[in-house]
Amino acid sequence: MIIGRFGLDMKEEKTQREIAKELGISRSYVSRIEKRALMKMFHEFYREEKEKRQSS
Repeated sequence: MIIGRFGLDMKEEKTQREIAKELGISRSYVSRIEKRALMKMFHEFYREEKEKRQSS
């Protein structure tokens, strides 16, 4: 979902509505999934950065 949403596969970015239609789910559910995925990515990045600073 994140890849399609932000065009990370070198294709056009897709709207939440387009993704919802492809997956057969509501746009609001796409929004919730997107938010949860981005938060997981943020927390993983923050955790790795914190570990790098502590090991320096």
